[in-house]
Amino acid sequence: MKGLADKPNYMIELLEGGVTLEDVVDGHICEQTLVEKNAFVVGNLGALMRQHMCWQNAAPRLQPYYPVKCNSSPAVIEVLASLGLGFVCASKAELSLVLEHGVPPENIILLGVFKQLTLIKHAAKNNVQHLVCESEAELSKIARLHPNAKLLLQLATEAHAAETSMAFGSSLKNCRHLLEAAKELGLDVVGVTFHVPSSCQDLRQAYTRSLSDARCVFDMGVDLGFNMNILDIGGGFTGSESQLTQVESAVQPLLDAYFTQLSGVQVLAQPGNFYVASAFSLAVSVVGKKVVTRHLDSLGPGENNEDTQFLYHMNEGVYGPFSCKLLGNSISAPSVHKHALCGEEVVYPSSLWGPSLDQLDQVVERCLLPELSVGDWLLFSNMGVCGLDEFSCLSSSAQLPIYYTVSTPDWYEMQEAGVALDSAVKNFSMLQYSA
Repeated sequence: MKGLADKPNYMIELLEGGVTLEDVVDGHICEQTLVEKNAFVVGNLGALMRQHMCWQNAAPRLQPYYPVKCNSSPAVIEVLASLGLGFVCASKAELSLVLEHGVPPENIILLGVFKQLTLIKHAAKNNVQHLVCESEAELSKIARLHPNAKLLLQLATEAHAAETSMAFGSSLKNCRHLLEAAKELGLDVVGVTFHVPSSCQDLRQAYTRSLSDARCVFDMGVDLGFNMNILDIGGGFTGSESQLTQVESAVQPLLDAYFTQLSGVQVLAQPGNFYVASAFSLAVSVVGKKVVTRHLDSLGPGENNEDTQFLYHMNEGVYGPFSCKLLGNSISAPSVHKHALCGEEVVYPSSLWGPSLDQLDQVVERCLLPELSVGDWLLFSNMGVCGLDEFSCLSSSAQLPIYYTVSTPDWYEMQEAGVALDSAVKNFSMLQYSA
């Protein structure tokens, strides 16, 4: 996960003979129980392959460009690069990472509203030509430091403006001015990019407006002599196949109307969550427990209290792998390791907190769980996207271990698809944990 592993070499555990991800989790929990009970992450590389096949089947015209900010695990970059994805980078570190993994410079887009001069110089030095731009000030910097750049104008959308109070992208009205400024500076504008967030309630209306505006910008560019040939519809893909189908059904008729395949326009998208969210799971242990009740003193022996609630502290919180909570993202309720709820079992309202005493360190505000004990383990799925990794240094564990896994069928399928990983592969065995 991003911010949790930056070593170039890693081990992949090959699951043979009916061994499952649950067995992997069991084994590593057993291992951690013998030491410090540190949290850990399990990455299923086969899930990346399955999501890629799903994308190709559901949205064949949309060429996927993976935003590295979502998850910069070396295994993720290697697999997706081998599958032929492009990459969207927003920093020098991200740019260097994908270049080190052999990604061709022409398959990289450099994002960023206000790019540092060193970043633009680094892109120019490595022949990364596709840069996103949304202001005249950025045009001036790029003209001075990277005159051979091929620019994508960032177009503002109403759907994104409704989600955030920060200005993002150029208005349609201002695009003509930017195109003329680029022309005067001798820069080449080759396309348009925009973003419709996954939280958008009316996808058809949002994409209708955005693609109509993009068509207008394309026409302006052609009038000024630019070869407009790239359309990037941005991110907003949750990881759900049904949501991808909804986006595709909203976008495809509009592409047929505004950007036909005969036009030669290359249509890109930025599926970050879609590829990696389901591929990673996080295991944490309970390190503290409090009972919160209004009528605890009045209860008799054996009486049940409907007002009883539990507050649990875990060994990781928002200053570690749950940092996306600080961005307003919700964390789904976990499952309890080796615990299957039965119909008559009592569950209690529970809140889950990190190890600090900070009021911000609340991971899950409310969920229903059976009564837990200190030392129990909780499993959080869909943890492949981790933001704000600069806070990872505050994690209770300096670096969470990541155990990469792949089933034998997935491994053969990945090899047939051309995925070549440099890291060592070993068979996962429960024998080492059964002593």
